[in-house]
Amino acid sequence: QVQLVESGGGSVQAGGSLRLSCAASRYTYSRYCMGWFRQTPGKEREGVAVAGFTLGAGSSGGSTYYADSVKGRFTISKDDKNTLYLQMNSLQPEDTAMYYCAAARRAYCSGHSWRDFDSWGQGTQVTVSS
Repeated sequence: QVQLVESGGGSVQAGGSLRLSCAASRYTYSRYCMGWFRQTPGKEREGVAVAGFTLGAGSSGGSTYYADSVKGRFTISKDDKNTLYLQMNSLQPEDTAMYYCAAARRAYCSGHSWRDFDSWGQGTQVTVSS
């Protein structure tokens, strides 16, 4: 499994922006499906953005999934090594949640359910006030 460590959460007013980071380490394969998920108390973990990436290099591949609620506002990306990002713009109170980074060892993403992923970070809290 991949070790994932998130950072970048915090509190922001509605309309503001945050960028979450996820540093990956201890990976033994190069191609992973990686994504960002969020969860609020009493609700199932929701896929926010999911895409295929190559760890240790700058390439990506396949399609990118975004939840309808974040399309046009959130962007998933990765640097040329092993840090995954989620840029979140125009944040709204309903975006308040614990955000998790996740990875699954496969060349391309086949789904965006939390059940499709087996490596998880510890989570970072995002709070958006109105």
